[in-house]
Formats: sequence, C-alpha cells, structure tokens
Amino acid sequence: MSQFTSPAVLELLDNYRWRLVEPFEYWTNHVSPTSVGILIGLDDWSLVVDKIQVPAGYVTDLTSVPRALWSIFPPHGKYAKAAIVHDYLYTNAIGSKKWADEVFCEAMGVLGVPRWRKWLMYCSVRLFGRGAYR
Repeated sequence: MSQFTSPAVLELLDNYRWRLVEPFEYWTNHVSPTSVGILIGLDDWSLVVDKIQVPAGYVTDLTSVPRALWSIFPPHGKYAKAAIVHDYLYTNAIGSKKWADEVFCEAMGVLGVPRWRKWLMYCSVRLFGRGAYR
C-alpha cells in the first residue's frame, strides 16, 4: 500500500525554497525499473513496494508552478509532500522520468488531491518537467 510514513518537517529559506529538517519517507507501489530485475518470478506483485527516502537537508521549491498560476496551484498546496518526493527523484534522476511522474501522481492520490488537479499537475510534469533526466 502506498503511503507516507513520516511528516515533512521543513524550514523556509529565501526565495520560496524549503529545506527538509528531518528525513522524509514515501512507500510507492510503482515498482522502479531498478527493482524489476530483482523481482522477476514474483507471483503477487501487489506486495511489491519501493521506499523513497528524502534525506534531511534536501532543498525543494515544492511545486515549480509559475507565479501567475499560484492562485490556482499554490506551491504549498495539499500536494506538497508529493512534490518533495517528485523533486527529489527529478534532482537525482532516480528511475525514469516517466516513473517519477507516475509516483508523483500516485502520491497526490494518497494525499487526497482532487482528481482534476492531480491530472492537470501530472500532465504538466509529463510535458514540461525536465529535472536531471536530460
């Protein structure tokens, strides 16, 4: 079952950047490409989860939404914890870009983000997100 297992404890830095004060974890059911080779032959794929641990000290802008859209998609919305995980995956090019975007979408669902908002944000990162995957 996908879930956040720890709170996101953040401190505000300058220019709308945040630093993670404590490590932050998210367990995802989206198996990363690096795990697939290890898991060949597994009968019950529903048991497969990957732990994503964002270390203390990691700096994020939460969501990289243009300022003109902040009234609709504020950087610190209900999806902020999903954005931290997504930023960490993007910064370090962990897994594939597609996988990172799918984890972001899944995590927003775990947080109860409305379907329309989740879909728009997912489409935005699929189309415009780059990170370190270039």
